[in-house]
Amino acid sequence: MLRALAAIWLIWGLNWVVMKTANTYFPPILFVTWRFSSGALILLAVAYMKKIPLPDAKFLPWIIITGILQLTLNNVAAQVGMQTISAGMACVLNYTAPLWTAIIAHFVLNERLTRRKVFGIFLAIVGLYILMGVQGVDDLSAAFIIILGSACAAGAYVIVKLRLSKCDMVQVTTWQMVFGAATLIIYSSLFPQGEINWCLPAVLCVLYNGALASALAFFLMNYILTHIEASTASIATLVAPVIGVLGGVVFLGEPLTAYIILGMLLIFAGILIVVKKARKNS
Repeated sequence: MLRALAAIWLIWGLNWVVMKTANTYFPPILFVTWRFSSGALILLAVAYMKKIPLPDAKFLPWIIITGILQLTLNNVAAQVGMQTISAGMACVLNYTAPLWTAIIAHFVLNERLTRRKVFGIFLAIVGLYILMGVQGVDDLSAAFIIILGSACAAGAYVIVKLRLSKCDMVQVTTWQMVFGAATLIIYSSLFPQGEINWCLPAVLCVLYNGALASALAFFLMNYILTHIEASTASIATLVAPVIGVLGGVVFLGEPLTAYIILGMLLIFAGILIVVKKARKNS
């Protein structure tokens, strides 16, 4: 479990820089289309080699819904939002998903939303805000779009936990991505999105997002959701932006400031509060 979480932290942590870079070469919706189309092809190949059958008909509606919510809407919202606001602010707003997950799970999964859990989530989000050094939002509509996308992801987390936890997770992730990609392909065909500037960095952005940030990371997230509380799994992803910032310090020579250290401490404190409470209730 810890290895799966660590892989998600590393892959998604570094991906915010990749996604922001991709907006230089791709119209945002086209990039998400290429991202999940390539991820779907990779997972279809894996499913074929492992001889994983098609999903049972009773699970198919939930797979389609979660694919559209978690993959299509959430990631399109983040990619579109980053056109007019910084990657740091987009990261903060997108990672409000643990709050929405905890609220939905309280009513749907009977994962009690205690004051302690709310405080832990709030503390972690404040830490994320400080960590990213965000000053404010210039485009409120873009901020709202990203928050709405994070709420869609939260709804998908709860549905996976409630309806799909007994399925093969390669099977679930494969067909989530197939239907998510198909939705994007249809939309992009009906409503032209503009031109792609194909070059080596553009190809690398697609490869990173298709193979790692999509095929592998979403499979690992679905696997984690079947083993721990949805709210706990969601807040655990807040380590990802910490990894992203530390990666900038280590690989790009960015400064390690007191604000970054404070933000990391608050994030880890918030996660610890939620996880400890979850263990006590289990």
